Amino acid sequence: MDNDLITAGQISDEFTLMSLFFRADLVVKLVILILFAASIFSWTIIIHKIRLFRSLNKLTKSFEGIFWSGKSLKSISLDAADISDSPIRSVFLDAIEEVEKSKTISSKNYESVSKRIERVMDASIDLETEKLSENFGYLATIGSTTPFIGLFGTVWGIMNSFQSIAISRNTSLAVVAPGIAEALFATALGLLAAIPAVIAYNIFTNQVNDQNAKMYRFKEHFSIIFSRSISSKNES
Repeated sequence: MDNDLITAGQISDEFTLMSLFFRADLVVKLVILILFAASIFSWTIIIHKIRLFRSLNKLTKSFEGIFWSGKSLKSISLDAADISDSPIRSVFLDAIEEVEKSKTISSKNYESVSKRIERVMDASIDLETEKLSENFGYLATIGSTTPFIGLFGTVWGIMNSFQSIAISRNTSLAVVAPGIAEALFATALGLLAAIPAVIAYNIFTNQVNDQNAKMYRFKEHFSIIFSRSISSKNES
């Protein structure tokens, strides 16, 4: 009875994650380290983006509250200075900067000024979208490649198991089980790195699209307000 317990304990020790790693072939070890590093890097990006989008949603609501307060554009720009940087705020400040630069333009050129402001806002929206999408390429790469890296480690480990069978001339499961376990461990790590990266990529892409839509809606509202102010000045 005691011998059976010792044997069971030894078997459980042989199949812990650490023992599987240290007993693995050099190539499988390298695959495991790559996948582990990819997983840590992926989660670093994910945590950073989660915090970023949470703060952006709050900042966007704060700025929209100021923008729709009915104040003048100059007053809004002063109040917005107290808000931390957000995509819509950046688009607004770039537009206001262009408005300030165009103050010396005569009233006959208001239409060209309006078009120039729209182009400035489009460029600002593109820039802010690029900032929000930063590091998305890494998530996409990790999500698409790590399963195949893990599969490579699996294939390599199974090849080693078959070599062990050929060398020992023993088809017992005890001979091939450690090698197969190491191989499957690599597959599991590949999926562990890929699944969160793919899910996060899709969620964050939707978040960026939502912010992008908000910026374009804001651009349209700002253009209408600016056009209305131009019309009132021409009438007066």
